[in-house]
Amino acid sequence: MKKITVVPLILLLSGCYGVGSQRLDRDQLDYSQALIGSSKQQTLLNVVRLRYADTPGFLDTTQLISGYQLQRNIAIGVGSDSNPIRPAGTIGAQIQESPTFTFQPVTGDAYAQSFLRPLPPGSLLPLAMGGLPIDILFRLSVQSVNLINNAGAIGGDLGRGSPEFFELIYDLRRLQIAGLLGIQLEHSEEIPGKTPAFDRVFLTVSSTTDPILVEVVKATRQFFAMGPNDERVEVIYGAGKPQRGQVRLLTRTMLGVLGQIAYQIDVPQEDIDSGRTLPKIILIGRNTKPTVFVHVSNERPKLSFVSIKYNNKFYFISDTDYPSKLGFTMLQILMELSKTTKNPGAVLTIPVNG
Repeated sequence: MKKITVVPLILLLSGCYGVGSQRLDRDQLDYSQALIGSSKQQTLLNVVRLRYADTPGFLDTTQLISGYQLQRNIAIGVGSDSNPIRPAGTIGAQIQESPTFTFQPVTGDAYAQSFLRPLPPGSLLPLAMGGLPIDILFRLSVQSVNLINNAGAIGGDLGRGSPEFFELIYDLRRLQIAGLLGIQLEHSEEIPGKTPAFDRVFLTVSSTTDPILVEVVKATRQFFAMGPNDERVEVIYGAGKPQRGQVRLLTRTMLGVLGQIAYQIDVPQEDIDSGRTLPKIILIGRNTKPTVFVHVSNERPKLSFVSIKYNNKFYFISDTDYPSKLGFTMLQILMELSKTTKNPGAVLTIPVNG
């Protein structure tokens, strides 16, 4: 008479059925952090490349597929009365992960739309409504307001900008903190046969009884050529002298934004002396320190928000420099804002076998 030792399969395998749900939270967070980290590194690398007149390049991750394969094996021992053996049972399981990444080089029309097209005021100014500091936003993305210029990336006296520009954005930030600065969006419907649909952007400067801010409100309204009782002015894209009730805002392209940060990097003097790059821009006016401090080191930084290696040197933003981290994060937001939805051209797919 034989005895058969059966290991209950349900008990052995029940712990394996929840593989997908158990890994979802961990893998989603891990891949999200990896994508954000690689995007930050790509942005910083392109900033440094522009500092040295090197060609920037952009590669978007358009798709990520992570598949799992679960393999199980079971062995069961058998014994009898006449020939007893020690019953034995083993079970094994192996999980294999096969992630696939799809990358799309940003070229052609997508490159022109994303990096060579000026940022529209109707998409840019609402970022201030979300709480982003308007002074940093203007320093990064606005080249001129009416007839006064922001610093440019060409160096020399023309690249320093107007001191009045920095005074203006300083006052705008004070009004924003006090809740006296606002952005209004109005959508005008299409009139068949006459005008297409369009959006209008207004900047509002509210009155106050605060004795300190009263002068700031007055000076800001005077700059925008607003009447004593006027509280809003329409924002129009372009440069030059505005019409009554309007303010002209000349916004930058994303390449212009990246170049502005690039030429604020304090590179080694030997690179300037050798002609590999130009001296950084020296700005004149209130609060004209670099928007983002990018440090250079011969050794890998121990504590960094983002770092890359270029020409045997490490370029990084310190993790303890909150203003620079905020400026760089706003740069990343502007990068996402500028992206186009055009159909992809060349696509590179890389399967990863682990």
